[in-house]
Amino acid sequence: MSKMWAGRFSQASDALLEEFNASIKFDKRLYKEDIAGSIAHSAMLASCGIISQAEAASMKAGLEQILGEIERGEFSFLIADEDIHMAVEKRLGQIVGVDIAGRLHTARSRNDQVALDFRLYTQKSNLSIRGRLYTLIHTLFEIAREHTLSLMPGFTHLQHAQPVSLAYHLCAYIFMFMRDFDRLKSSYDRANLCPLGSAALAGTPHPIDRAQTAAALGFSAPTFNAMDSVSDRDFALEMLFNIATIFTHTSRLCEEIVLWCSSEFGFMKLSDKFSTGSSIMPQKKNPDVAELIRGKTGRVYGNLIALLTTLKSLPLAYNKDMQEDKEGLFDSVDTALISLEILAKMLKSSSFDKGAMMNACKKGHLSATDLADYLVKSCGVPFRQAHHITGRAVALAESLGKDLSELSKTELSSVDEVLNSDEALSALSLAASMQARRSYGGTSETSVQSQLDMISAWLDTNFSLS
Repeated sequence: MSKMWAGRFSQASDALLEEFNASIKFDKRLYKEDIAGSIAHSAMLASCGIISQAEAASMKAGLEQILGEIERGEFSFLIADEDIHMAVEKRLGQIVGVDIAGRLHTARSRNDQVALDFRLYTQKSNLSIRGRLYTLIHTLFEIAREHTLSLMPGFTHLQHAQPVSLAYHLCAYIFMFMRDFDRLKSSYDRANLCPLGSAALAGTPHPIDRAQTAAALGFSAPTFNAMDSVSDRDFALEMLFNIATIFTHTSRLCEEIVLWCSSEFGFMKLSDKFSTGSSIMPQKKNPDVAELIRGKTGRVYGNLIALLTTLKSLPLAYNKDMQEDKEGLFDSVDTALISLEILAKMLKSSSFDKGAMMNACKKGHLSATDLADYLVKSCGVPFRQAHHITGRAVALAESLGKDLSELSKTELSSVDEVLNSDEALSALSLAASMQARRSYGGTSETSVQSQLDMISAWLDTNFSLS
């Protein structure tokens, strides 16, 4: 059978061209979207009097038969068919006859057909990724609720800085992932426009009803400009950017998981179900899930850059370069779905060592800022002088092999007479340091509970969108 576009050609395609030009090896993934679009398009053509109701019914029955064949593994995908659109249309011709099947392509082009299929797939993937993100957020929320008083060091420059709670630390990640979820929702709403009916680039002279197909396929409205519709891949770029941003956040969390599981930290223990061993060292228990997610970040970054580069400088409207838009997005979607799922399961099955976290708080003199703040607020000491006095107290603690929080009242008062009080000694308490930060967004138990309440309300609001 000759190509459906071969009317003006006098020679058959070279076999190498067929291999190079074909996209069916990867765009066959879009079969559900392609068939759904064709069923909606045929129904619209019939309602507008462009084809008969009987023809539309025959097309729908044939397309549903093809859907079943594909899902049962009975459909043959051939390089000669080029893409999923041609493969489905050719098979439809075998089922209902080429005359009826040929009418299905009235008032549309492969340009708007692929734009539709790819957009439908991206929208569906958006919802799926949101569901995995929601589960991850809920998992972190459940862990955080159990650890509002579990002290650990907060870090800057990977150096011990100030005491915080594990709940507070995890809330920071929860808010990152909530923003990721909200970005996906915003992208979905912005992309929820139907390109079908734009035809090749300029619309069609047939009296079609684009609003009907848009509604039938779950879109809020048709796209506004046919030329933009067939050449637009912003929806794919946004998805790739959103996934890349998600992986920026998961990679940061996974880096900390790797650190926390090490002997040097010992804050966290992973379940054997989500750990691996060494082929030579029997004692090893490796956090490979976290490392792999961290490693896959470069991969999804690359997919974003690849599509940005492909689209750069393309003249309007459709160009064959745009066939390169799908594989990277398919890969990023698959990577995001499995990574988010396994990260949530790994976290849910893990445990945290409160003792190890507390012991780590006794390294690095985490209450030094609190002592300086006490001197300023309660003793009227200028901050620069308070900073100097506190520095001397830190030096004394180090000379004694202690943490600042472990100094006695006598030792503390030996630094400066202004420190000779129970209040000064209390300022060194690690728990008091954590609780003192009651400012909005701070690490006190009250403040963290407010954050958890906010997250809980967000989870309730977005449950139906997960």
